[in-house]
Amino acid sequence: MFDTTDHTFVVCAYGESPYLGECVSSLMAQTAKSIVIMATSTPNDSIRKVADDFGLPLYESGEESGIARDWNHAVSRASTPLVTIAHQDDTYEPRYAQVMLEEMNQAQNPLIFFSNYGELRDGATVDDNQLLRIKRMLLRPMKRRRSTSSSFVRRSILSLGSSICCPSVTLNMDLLPTPPFTSGMKSNLDWDAWERFSRMDGSFVYSPEILMHHRIHEESETSNLIRDNTRTKEDLAMLMRFWPAPVARLINVVYARGQRSNG
Repeated sequence: MFDTTDHTFVVCAYGESPYLGECVSSLMAQTAKSIVIMATSTPNDSIRKVADDFGLPLYESGEESGIARDWNHAVSRASTPLVTIAHQDDTYEPRYAQVMLEEMNQAQNPLIFFSNYGELRDGATVDDNQLLRIKRMLLRPMKRRRSTSSSFVRRSILSLGSSICCPSVTLNMDLLPTPPFTSGMKSNLDWDAWERFSRMDGSFVYSPEILMHHRIHEESETSNLIRDNTRTKEDLAMLMRFWPAPVARLINVVYARGQRSNG
C-alpha cells in the first residue's frame, strides 16, 4: 500500500517563471502531504528564492538543458517510488495526491496515474473547451474502468492523439524504465513515454476528477513548438506507431486544427 511517504512532487523549474510560486503553493496545500522538492538545470536567484521561501530542497543540474534531460533529472532526485513532475506554470487541486494514492492502491501493478484536467488562460480557469472535450472523449473507455491492464485499451486512448496530460501524471518508478523519458522528441516525449509504457505489463490508472490545471500562455514551450510546426511533425511520427501512414496523415490534419487553440 502506498502512502504519502511514497510520493514526491518534483517541481521542474526553468528560467524565471512568474507562476512558480503559485505552483509550489498548490503543492503545499495538498490534503495528503507528500514530499515536495525542486529541480532545475537553469539555477538563478528567482528559483532559489522560491525554494527558500517554502523551505524546499533545490537540486541544481550541471548538465545542458533539454526537456528530456530536465525531466529525467527531476525524477532522479526523488527517493520515492511514486513521482509527479510538477510543471512550474501549472497548479494542482488540493485533492490531487489524496485521490492519486487512493486510486493507485486499488490498482494492480500500476505503471502510471493520471487525471482529468482543466486549463489556465489569462488568469482564468477554463474547464471546458473543444480540445478538452476531445481529450475527454478519447479517455472515455477509462472513465468506467478507472484502471486497465489491457494493452488494447491503453493503446486505444493514445491512438488518436496525446490524451494524457503530462503534468497530471504520477510515475511508479518501481515498475518503469530508468530514465523514463527519451530525448528523441522536443514536443511529444511524454506521448512517446506513454506509448512505450502501454506495451509493458501493468496498468494505467485514471481519475475523471479535474485534479490540476495546465497553464496556456504565449511564452510556453508548447506554444513555441506549435508555432514552428515541430508539434505537427512529431504528432505524425507518433500517429504512425498506431496507424498505416495514409490514415495517420489524415488524423494528423484533424488533430492539428485542435492544437491551434493551444498556441
